[in-house]
Amino acid sequence: MYSRDYLGKTLKRIDGKGYKAYKDIQGSYDFKDFHLYMDYVQGDPFASPSRLRVRITQKRAGFPQELYSNKVRQVALEDYLTREFSSAIKKVIKRNRGTGKSGLIFIDSCGQEILERTSMVVNSSFVEARISMGLPARGRSVLAKEAADMFFKELPEIIRLSLLYNNLDKSDVKAHVETSEDQDFLRKEIEKLNLVSFIANNSLLPRRSGVSDLPMEGERVVDFSSPGEMEVEFNLPNAGNIKGMGIPAGITLIVGGGYHGKSTLLRAIERGVYNHIPEDGREYVVTVEDTVKIRAEDGRRVEKVNISPFINNLPFGKDTVEFSTEEASGSTSQAANIMEALEVGTGVLLLDEDTSATNFMIRDVRMQALVAKDKEPITPFIDKVMLLKKDLDVSAIMVLGGSGDYFDVADKIIMMDEYRAQEVTREAKNIASEYHNKRVEEGGEEFGALSSRTPLQKGLDPIKGRKTKISAKGLHSIEFGRQRIDLSLVEQLVDVSQTQAIGDILYFGSHFIDGKKTLREIIQLVLEQIEEKGLDVLSPFKGQHPGEYALPRKYEIAAAFNRLRSFHVK
Repeated sequence: MYSRDYLGKTLKRIDGKGYKAYKDIQGSYDFKDFHLYMDYVQGDPFASPSRLRVRITQKRAGFPQELYSNKVRQVALEDYLTREFSSAIKKVIKRNRGTGKSGLIFIDSCGQEILERTSMVVNSSFVEARISMGLPARGRSVLAKEAADMFFKELPEIIRLSLLYNNLDKSDVKAHVETSEDQDFLRKEIEKLNLVSFIANNSLLPRRSGVSDLPMEGERVVDFSSPGEMEVEFNLPNAGNIKGMGIPAGITLIVGGGYHGKSTLLRAIERGVYNHIPEDGREYVVTVEDTVKIRAEDGRRVEKVNISPFINNLPFGKDTVEFSTEEASGSTSQAANIMEALEVGTGVLLLDEDTSATNFMIRDVRMQALVAKDKEPITPFIDKVMLLKKDLDVSAIMVLGGSGDYFDVADKIIMMDEYRAQEVTREAKNIASEYHNKRVEEGGEEFGALSSRTPLQKGLDPIKGRKTKISAKGLHSIEFGRQRIDLSLVEQLVDVSQTQAIGDILYFGSHFIDGKKTLREIIQLVLEQIEEKGLDVLSPFKGQHPGEYALPRKYEIAAAFNRLRSFHVK
């Protein structure tokens, strides 16, 4: 390990030289207060920034062990410190210095969810931040003085502001860790009561806009309040007693007029599979982790999925037991999305009428009278949802505004009225009895067969030109070799760092493909490797920190496999 002074001398020596001279500073340095590791030094000011790690001994950082005493707390503390480091960068780094990304320092950004990340490492020995830095240049010449300012002035100040426990708001740190731990505890507790979701009283569910996940502000915001009939109470390890609405396993409808909060409630439920930061408004909205949002997805590719429980007897004898298409319709895509989620192990399905195919959700009595069943290949969801629960123990929560036929199959019905929830199951059942439905059930006696698929190596090579090319292009797109994977309608993907991890998981997971293991088994093996060795195991660049990964769920990983247009199975 080199000394701090050696770095200063090297920078002076290469001042004004070609940009590749920065390669001379690659290595590790002792700054006394911290260690600096330069894992990768960029060769061009317009190339990907240099990758660095700063490590402080826990003796100096001073974080009490209770703040990282278990996995949930450790993840929450690492998340908090990532946010603090990012905030300190904004305070300290005032300007760009030169060409390209010169003079900038980056760390992974965080949203409203608390996710396991690679941007920060906390253990009993040290605290380590994984960052990127744009080394300063004018044109393609080294700017040594500006680089020295970054290493010797700005970086130490960022560390001082963000990674030393005594310089942080201790009550904020504690609240961040304890709130996350309470959510994890609550998620386990609701399952013991046979609940699939819990929405705490006084939760703030609406978001500021369709492009902002921040909580809505203003006098017209209505805090959530549970109907008395559905209110349950828990005693959390840190926050103590909490009350709210418990949604039981089974079939639940969320009904009400337009703009009264139906979809807002469902969106909160779908995000409840993740822990949230304090003051998000949804930090005590928790949903069992095996919950998947389903929607129609016109145009997506489908590869040998058994959609026969929903779709059969297609014209010209087209197979639906191993259904494949390059351009799925609304109904076939929604059927495939459900069957793929079941294949990976979901226990709860979420559906919104607004984003579903109408002919997939319902076939009313008049249409049944006009179009005979043997001429209609689609068995609507209304005739399969009870069989899903009976045969597979899979629950469903659905937003509906236009089809009262579902009253007949629902176990629980919640009506949203001006963002206030009411339990109206008995009233809805009485209406169903008064206005008797004469439609014929078409679902049969059983839900139908589930099929496992075995992936093949064919089509999983991410080579573009002569290089392996895997990169997240925003939250909902992955460049994989010569292809783009479109994840724009995979609604529980919440962070671009999850997307980056998924792209590398596709390649990493391909090494487990042997023509025998199922897709579910392969994804499980990958997640076991991550659990054992950390997300770092995914990095294709050995010797460089992978600071931009966040842990995805198995359902979003499977969604990426299934949307890769060269994905093949047997």
